Amino acid sequence: MLPRGIADFAGRWGIDRQILDRRANRRLSLRGAVDFVPDGEGLFCEERGLLDPGEGSPAVEAVRRYLWRAAGTGRIGVRFEDGRPFHHFDLAPRSEAVHRCPPDLYRAVYDFADWPRWSVTWTVTGPRKDYDSVTRYVPEAAALGGELPRRAAG
Repeated sequence: MLPRGIADFAGRWGIDRQILDRRANRRLSLRGAVDFVPDGEGLFCEERGLLDPGEGSPAVEAVRRYLWRAAGTGRIGVRFEDGRPFHHFDLAPRSEAVHRCPPDLYRAVYDFADWPRWSVTWTVTGPRKDYDSVTRYVPEAAALGGELPRRAAG
């Protein structure tokens, strides 16, 4: 089953992110949570986690905020916290998105095939950046070792 709309994301999700930075030749990881909170126009998204830069360096807190907005049937628009457009994606088993931040290019693949577990893979290339970032999302109950929520048919 796939998410039917933006409201299906409301709530807290556990996140696990793995980053391969080819330019620095290192792997980083982030574990934390993301809250999708209804804000009257869609969802306010706040992600918090501990970023482990590896190589014996101490972990640091990382925070990101976005606005998620319905962008037509089965489509979601993601904006930066200040309202600037970021990218769009479809609520399909697999959906691709692109964000141009010259001179770098961000390409995303959203994977909802195992909903309500889902993932986003970013491949970022350009003269300033060269990395892959894979983030896996699980509903809070599953992140805490509980059962996945059961959805009614229909």
